[in-house]
Amino acid sequence: MQVTLTREFTFDAAQSVTCFPEGHKCRRVHGHGFKLRISVTGEVNPATGLFYDHAEIKRQVRPLLDLVDHNYLNDVEGLENPTLENMLGWFWGKLQPVLPGLSEITIYETDRAWGSYKGV
Repeated sequence: MQVTLTREFTFDAAQSVTCFPEGHKCRRVHGHGFKLRISVTGEVNPATGLFYDHAEIKRQVRPLLDLVDHNYLNDVEGLENPTLENMLGWFWGKLQPVLPGLSEITIYETDRAWGSYKGV
């Protein structure tokens, strides 16, 4: 049986989306309370009834959250232009080598605005 498991995290950060023109509200320094969802997909072990330990997801995500939480994202290497798209790619690039089965990353900027990446 194949399942997808998801673990949710939050972090607060400031950013300036530098690709927008001068005067655009998103180019100005502003902040968000981000919600990050990490999903892994794979086969359930019939002997244990488990596929993945959520603690392993947390163990791999925690160092990345330490880099971005209560920080200015533009100062984080690889996030100099922290668009939602670039953030999805940054998290994917960091997590894909260490989280077998990584299948989707979703980041919410607000309750009404978010993006997802499936590594395609």
